[in-house]
Amino acid sequence: MTKVTIYVTLRESVVDPQGIATTEALQKMGYEEVKSVRVGKLIELEMDGSEQAIETRVNEMCNDLLINKVIEDYTFEVGEVASK
Repeated sequence: MTKVTIYVTLRESVVDPQGIATTEALQKMGYEEVKSVRVGKLIELEMDGSEQAIETRVNEMCNDLLINKVIEDYTFEVGEVASK
């Protein structure tokens, strides 16, 4: 079993209203050192298959369903799941 972690973020050219609101709230709370926040999604999958097959399928899933290709980018990591 292989664990895949997918990180989805808004493209740099897209305004992130949630990130802006979070930045402003943190600064008002006294965290003046925070200059910018970008908010995204983290998706975890457990999959079977070879690393190459998993990478191919994850790219397909991201492009078919998991991300909005117009406004989002993604990266992912493939690693083994610890046995229970």
